Amino acid sequence: MQVNGEQVTLEAPVSVAEYLDAHGYRAGRVAIELNGEIIPRERREETMLDDQCVMEIVQFVQGG
Repeated sequence: MQVNGEQVTLEAPVSVAEYLDAHGYRAGRVAIELNGEIIPRERREETMLDDQCVMEIVQFVQGG
């Protein structure tokens, strides 16, 4: 699978929510694009990742 342009190997199928939690992302502060589609927060638990997926994780940061 590809995450933010880097190849990642999944040990087992996981949901988007599980992947975010396992990799230290704050779910409320990111947007997810999976295979060209924006995944709403309410669908992250049910949306499964596999080795063919391409995911972009965009983190929101505050600045000025």
